Amino acid sequence: MIIPVLLYKLLSTVHAIPEEYKNTKISTGTKISVSEYERRGKQFDVDTSEGSCSPLSNEIRNARTFTQPNIEALKTVLRNAPISSRNQMVKDAALNVVMQVLLSMKSSQIEEAVNALDRDHLDILMKYIYRGFETPSEGSSGQLLAWHEKVHAVAGVGCIVRVLTDKKRV
Repeated sequence: MIIPVLLYKLLSTVHAIPEEYKNTKISTGTKISVSEYERRGKQFDVDTSEGSCSPLSNEIRNARTFTQPNIEALKTVLRNAPISSRNQMVKDAALNVVMQVLLSMKSSQIEEAVNALDRDHLDILMKYIYRGFETPSEGSSGQLLAWHEKVHAVAGVGCIVRVLTDKKRV
């Protein structure tokens, strides 16, 4: 899973790596000794430019090469949503990537994208729509309302109830 790598890279940029993340196994099965790098004083190269979400943004770029690029990118970000993460920085970085994908879609593609998702992904998408409403940017509210309308039309009121009552946040 991408989340441990993403979390590690984000934490290493602020130079505050909690003990629970030191010497942990990552999804590739390799063991990283963070304490060894700390002793040597080395810093990891991390791309902190805007729009970068390390491995996840690479997957998004790869997904955009398909025939339906935005739909594949949307599926990728929803599949890799850090729902169980307790780190707010990871969740904020994922929100930025999701908002980038949602706002890059044309209005005519929204219904097709929503119809391509299953119920669980629609619930996660609705969570991101509500998170997007919390931090509006110029022009995002109208686009998010269009997304909300299409998700509600496909998933119904049950989706809204599940999102509002779920304790896990994105």
